Amino acid sequence: QVGGFSWENCGDGKDPVVLQSLSVAPDPITIPGNLRVSAAVTGTKALASPLKAVVVAEKALGELWIQLPCIDQMGSCTYDDVCAILDDLIPPGTPCPEPLLTYGIPCHCPFKAGSYSLPPSDFPLPDIELPSWMTNGNYRVRVAVSSGGQELACVKLAFSLQAQ
Repeated sequence: QVGGFSWENCGDGKDPVVLQSLSVAPDPITIPGNLRVSAAVTGTKALASPLKAVVVAEKALGELWIQLPCIDQMGSCTYDDVCAILDDLIPPGTPCPEPLLTYGIPCHCPFKAGSYSLPPSDFPLPDIELPSWMTNGNYRVRVAVSSGGQELACVKLAFSLQAQ
């Protein structure tokens, strides 16, 4: 599916954390603009530090998919400790940003096992200077989260970007 938003779990049904639903609008995603997201996740296992995330990002060039490099922590990057990154973004002890706060969705490790759901919520996408390789086009992203070598979650996304 080219040019449309889609997602799937890639953990062969064995991962303890599974994305149940995800919707994103508008399609294509417009920068700057508002991104409306709704999602539901279930986990049978707590996610605790250190949490490693491996991101593989690809962009369509004609019929080819080109893997994007990791530049300034964007693109195909490996993050060895997602928990520490979250602590840097949102200092521990400060409330989680909206709409997470309203819906009781945690923004720090450890994430308890259970079900989390985010009703349709708007997130402003600022007019950020995106690297030239991240402009308009179709993208595929695979994110695998693991701890101690055990895969906990794996999700594949496909989406289009439209910069103003």
